[in-house]
Amino acid sequence: MNNRALFHDMTLDYLRPAEPDKERLTQVRFRTAKGDVKEVTLFWEQKNLQMKKTETDGEFDYYDVAVMTKQDPISYFFKIEGNDGSFCFFDKRGVCQGPQDNMKFKVLPGFYTPDWSKGAVMYQIFVDRFCNGDSSNDVLDNEYFYNGHGSIQVKKWDQYPDVQFDFAEFYGGDLQGVLDKLDYLKDLGIDAIYFNPIFVSPSSHKYDTQDYDHIDPHFGKIVEDGGQLLTEGQTNDKASRYIKRVTDKRNLEASDKLFAKLVAEAHQRGIKVILDGVFNHCGSFNKWLDKERIYEGAEGYKKGAYVDERSPYHDYFSFHGGEWPYNGSYDGWWGYDTLPKLNYEGSKELEEYILKIGRKWVSAPYNADGWRLDVAADLGHSPEYNHNFWKKFREEVKKANPNAIILAEHYGPARDWLQGDEWDTVMNYDAFMEPVTWFLTGMEKHSDEFKPSKVGNAREFFDSLMYCGGENFSMPSLYSAMNELSNHDHSRFLTRTSQKVGRSATLMPASADTGISKSVMREAVVIQMTWPGAPTIYYGDEAGVCGFTDPDNRRTYPWGHEDTAMIAFHKEMIRIHKSCPELMTGSVMELMADNNFIAYGRFNRTAAVVVLVNNNEFEVTKEIEVWPIGIPDDALLSQLIISDNSGFRTDSAMYKVRNGVVITTLSGKSAAVLRYNSFAPVSDDEFWADNTLDFG
Repeated sequence: MNNRALFHDMTLDYLRPAEPDKERLTQVRFRTAKGDVKEVTLFWEQKNLQMKKTETDGEFDYYDVAVMTKQDPISYFFKIEGNDGSFCFFDKRGVCQGPQDNMKFKVLPGFYTPDWSKGAVMYQIFVDRFCNGDSSNDVLDNEYFYNGHGSIQVKKWDQYPDVQFDFAEFYGGDLQGVLDKLDYLKDLGIDAIYFNPIFVSPSSHKYDTQDYDHIDPHFGKIVEDGGQLLTEGQTNDKASRYIKRVTDKRNLEASDKLFAKLVAEAHQRGIKVILDGVFNHCGSFNKWLDKERIYEGAEGYKKGAYVDERSPYHDYFSFHGGEWPYNGSYDGWWGYDTLPKLNYEGSKELEEYILKIGRKWVSAPYNADGWRLDVAADLGHSPEYNHNFWKKFREEVKKANPNAIILAEHYGPARDWLQGDEWDTVMNYDAFMEPVTWFLTGMEKHSDEFKPSKVGNAREFFDSLMYCGGENFSMPSLYSAMNELSNHDHSRFLTRTSQKVGRSATLMPASADTGISKSVMREAVVIQMTWPGAPTIYYGDEAGVCGFTDPDNRRTYPWGHEDTAMIAFHKEMIRIHKSCPELMTGSVMELMADNNFIAYGRFNRTAAVVVLVNNNEFEVTKEIEVWPIGIPDDALLSQLIISDNSGFRTDSAMYKVRNGVVITTLSGKSAAVLRYNSFAPVSDDEFWADNTLDFG
């Protein structure tokens, strides 16, 4: 029996509908080699269903059976018996000796992710460092003191972030700057913007929320200024300009209105907007705690829990022992007193408030398109409460906006949250960022470690992607997963290509720019734009920005000093990604795993893409079996793009398939994308006119 021909996944070609509703008739399909199989059996929960051969196409037979979904999740796998007497099983790993519970296919009736999110090209913006469009809202030197340091207005846009006090450094980036650059993002090919937090907060990173109800005026608009700056050692009081700016309702309302305008302008360009929800903890400046007494006495605000034991927000936090004020001791996330952990189990009002926030920002007039959830698995004090809360959150958000995406930051197995009733998907560290980084660079994602044994380990690369992806994801979650190379928590991928271990605290920040390999970066982008999921660009990666891990990864976008060749490469890869439906929602299959070399296919019933990556320093020639992804003999594959040490090219070249194989030669540190389209046949005359090399 030809095991290479056996195939099933949960895309529309093999499961129809691919996101079945509850109590829905569903067609399950399985592929085998033509005339090769005696029987295919579907094990659907407790039922063993014999499948019927319904179609023969080219070298394949297709077997089908109709089943009914119920209310609850359904696991399934296959048994295949060959005409030669052999038999095997098939689960998410492919051909196997026996099914594994955590790798069985799983239908989650009624669960779907928004169609726009599947394969969407996302763009992550750390607002303070992207573009300063309105200097009148800039944070000023010593406008306030936070975490032992006065605020710093950075005057030089290209200055490196300070290792110790980056949280207090403000470069002036704002929402007006994003508005000004929407056409740049549209031209780049972006489908969605993911914003790092933009709600009121005293830090540049804003993961210490001060007020969930409003956009920070320093990112929005300041229409009412006033007060005075503080001097060193002086406490925040009613004279502070910061207090005036962030508590004045006119500033808050103007900032909210600007955000609504930004979303509307983005939507006009076909760009969605995702917000960052930091709901596990807030900040010590938060109006509910008010440790710095910012809101005490301010019009329209009640006393904070740190100010008054009788505060209506007292139960929002977990205070510790003794008499009031408990020596200022309360639960902080990871022990940080600037990040007080929210005590959901102690306050039904807090839970309802955050659920209201979840609804508010995805509803009119703001109309955001979803939430990215910070440290989502940490919320609450028990796994039971955590899961109950996210079920409620999903219900409320989807009720307000059925097409909103809910994706979570999470490390490690996420399957418990991806059962169709909590998160839609996750930031894909385990089944994308880490395997790609190890294979191409041997670097840990913070640049804290280099492991030579992982460089070029193709078997580990595919096993990590396929196993972690298979264990965590159903189809709806996989095709919406956020596939990043870099972000605000890890070193820039381009810096990782230098294989340099360290951080800006131990190495000079400028050294993050040295020894880098742009050809390896392009290899990574080819994988990013062709692997299942939502390829997500961290602002500036497309322009050649380098940086060690936090805070060096939060450098400013280099307007006027961009790597224009790298931008052009990203634009072309995004164009390819969006012009090939099989790259958005098609199947995926490993084609070759060799030392420092990988090949895989993305395919549906009408087209197939072959992705080749040679991470060796030297040229290689490989024979790639492409018949398993449905490419017929004598077919011609067109070269969409090729990248190597000299740059990239999109000139036409054609490759002929013979005996199910295509032969390719790739130079060192290169990647290529080839495509077969059954609707665009090319004659032999056209082939020889365009291509003088016959790799047969």
